[in-house]
Amino acid sequence: MNYTGLRWIKDTKQRQRIIAGLRKLRAGLKSKVPAKSDHSLLLATWNIREFGGAKYGGRTPDAMYYIAECMSRFDLIAVQEVRADLKALRDIMRLLGRQWNVIFTDVSYADSGNGERLAFVYNTTKVSFTGLAGELVLPGKSATEIMSQISRTPFVCGFQVGWAKFNLCTVHIYYGTSKAEDPKRVDEINALAKLLAAKAKDYINTKTPVDYSPEHLVLLGDFNIFSRTDKTYEALTKNKFVVPAALQKLPAGSNVAQDKFYDQIAFFKQKVGVTSTNAGIFDFFKYVFDDPKEFKGGKSAPTAKAFPQWRTYQMSDHLIMWTEFSVDQTDTYLKSLAAWDGK
Repeated sequence: MNYTGLRWIKDTKQRQRIIAGLRKLRAGLKSKVPAKSDHSLLLATWNIREFGGAKYGGRTPDAMYYIAECMSRFDLIAVQEVRADLKALRDIMRLLGRQWNVIFTDVSYADSGNGERLAFVYNTTKVSFTGLAGELVLPGKSATEIMSQISRTPFVCGFQVGWAKFNLCTVHIYYGTSKAEDPKRVDEINALAKLLAAKAKDYINTKTPVDYSPEHLVLLGDFNIFSRTDKTYEALTKNKFVVPAALQKLPAGSNVAQDKFYDQIAFFKQKVGVTSTNAGIFDFFKYVFDDPKEFKGGKSAPTAKAFPQWRTYQMSDHLIMWTEFSVDQTDTYLKSLAAWDGK
């Protein structure tokens, strides 16, 4: 993280508030998220509400530092709701530092696309980009009476971490009506999962997977799934996508109220050669933007009544979903060499 800019914040109260918030946030991240390791991947997905938008006058310096601090704890983050204006994303990358990189889509102009982008932010000292990048368009035969294309085009990118290769497809599925099983939402998830399952062999070796150099196809992002018993969730599982056991055990959801399971990370079939060692939902509001009095009298400061809504446009209305995987297969590879007959 690059904290140098804190020196140039002239408002002493604001500077001290940000520093205090960073210290609390760092302590929270340290207690809730495992430390980085050469032997594991910390993978996260985060819908950052209208990231790059100007609601309530845009994001404060507080929010920018806190968002970057949260990201810095992980190795690879799928980000949804990036807006056309890339200034906020560029600022975050500067705060993260030179060892970080980003890959993002162009703006979606589709119906209900909301002018959004999808992005992957990753630490280049740990994660390498394999060269695979593309947006998925459904074939005509996938169309239904209410859905011809996915509103926000899914984004596929390939990455390698240690021995393991991850072909990640991030999504922001249609929301529609505020009910558990909006028909168009169900159709979008079903069509996408079905398409990826059918062409999984384009991304991974499905016939003879190798344990010591595993390949994976992963769907992750904001699916707007209300409950694990809904048809929206079933659309994933019936098309052979499996949510790691560590994530399935989480009792709370990823929205601020933690009563909805909007965000998901799901592997095509079972994982090969990697083990889910940990998972969680990180609630940043336990550490920052937790007291409206801290912002009283500041520029564009909200009233106490408006504070709960305002803070979601500073951080997000989605919490961070993350999971940790082991990626060191050295012992497995050496075992295979020991059994090799030289042919």
